[in-house]
Amino acid sequence: MTSQASTPADPVATCARPGADLAAAVQTVRRALTADGHVGADEAPAVARRLVQLAEHYGNHPFTPLEDVRRLLDVDRASFSRLLGFFGLVPQLRHAVETGPAGKYWQNTLLPLEQRGVFDAALAHKPVFPYIVGLYPGPSCMFRCHFCVRVTGARYDPSALDSGNALFESVIDEIPAGNPYAMYFSGGLEPLTNPGLGALSSRAAARGLRPTVYTNSFALTERTLARQPGVWDLHAVRTSLYGLNDEEYEETTGKRASFGRVRANLQRFQQLRTERESPIRVGLSYIVLPGRVHRLLDLVGFIAELNEAAPDRPVDFLNVREDYSGRGDGRLSEAERTELHEGLLAFEEQVSRRTPTLNVDYGYALHSLRTGADAELLRIRPGTMRPSVHPQVSVQVDLLGDVYLYREAGFPDLDGADRYIAGRVGPGTSLAEVVERFVNDDRRIAPHDGDEYFMDGFDQVVTARLNQLEADVAAGWADTRGFLR
Repeated sequence: MTSQASTPADPVATCARPGADLAAAVQTVRRALTADGHVGADEAPAVARRLVQLAEHYGNHPFTPLEDVRRLLDVDRASFSRLLGFFGLVPQLRHAVETGPAGKYWQNTLLPLEQRGVFDAALAHKPVFPYIVGLYPGPSCMFRCHFCVRVTGARYDPSALDSGNALFESVIDEIPAGNPYAMYFSGGLEPLTNPGLGALSSRAAARGLRPTVYTNSFALTERTLARQPGVWDLHAVRTSLYGLNDEEYEETTGKRASFGRVRANLQRFQQLRTERESPIRVGLSYIVLPGRVHRLLDLVGFIAELNEAAPDRPVDFLNVREDYSGRGDGRLSEAERTELHEGLLAFEEQVSRRTPTLNVDYGYALHSLRTGADAELLRIRPGTMRPSVHPQVSVQVDLLGDVYLYREAGFPDLDGADRYIAGRVGPGTSLAEVVERFVNDDRRIAPHDGDEYFMDGFDQVVTARLNQLEADVAAGWADTRGFLR
């Protein structure tokens, strides 16, 4: 079938969004199906209507098992199988799903992992090298953030640095070629407190990797950069912001005058990367807390101030997320949703005017809310956690060589987190071997209440997807499992 290019005015390409003209979308799909002779004129209206329903549903609810949607459409298995085949004949329908309110799930996570065959390996319980590896090099942290699950005062003994950095080097060396973004530096503790971070960055870059460091930037000083020139070999520095003034920072981190130092560090870093003509990218992460959406306008002002320090090298990207984690069902109230939606519109206007080159990523839920859809956070509970976890997708390695299966478990002395250690990398034991043993031994971890807090948003999305795929296969939909791939 020859399709027209999808544009915002295309009723099919936009049929998953709130307020879409569904009648026009159905008519367009009907004409396309009959014009190419795929469907007879008598059944075309019903087929077109159900295809648009499919796009609308998966553009808003990406983790629904196929059998549930078949029942929702009230069709038999043979008819549903035909519908799935027809869906692929109209490219605008796929575009509608990928750009719908839940589009960031598809674009950022699900489809990239599908295209790499990562979910296939996890479903088959096949041991493969993890698609993403997080190295957690920080021995300590200067902050005591109230939201952090870190045990107060917990840190790694400095004597672990040399051996830990050596094992990180071994992990970097075994990462397969072909995925430059396969590795990142982060952790429960601050990566820049490791004096070997620069050398690790250089080693990764020499292998063709493009790692990002997730940091609070308190230690991103000119002195640190002079001692660790390899930091400049990073692909990006992503700074987590914990407020926009010293008072907010101290309330969150427990450290006085910390915002002023972070701001000065970032301003100087901006200047230095301009002077060096360094390609390293600079980005920020900011969480919108309940009742503080108005602070987004101050965030634009902060970024504009950073840009003034290096007008030719403005801040590259911003990741905005929201934290309404206290909502038991994961849903926002109508008042909160309206407040956030209006705040985001005002924020985007300011970004367009004051920081026009800034690439803003709103993540999963905020992207939905921006489109006018009801934002609902994905919620994995112990009952839906996977005992086999997903080491084929991602793992995290700390200074001791312990390989953690969830991203929020890699904190020293964290109660219960040791159950989510797949094994230990060390002399004579590679990361690939740790994963292979965990999978081949068919290790299972029975979730306890509260274990869901070891999972970050990525872990939850991966878990929901694998649960969906298993349900599809069990229901006899293996060939079309997951709806889109």
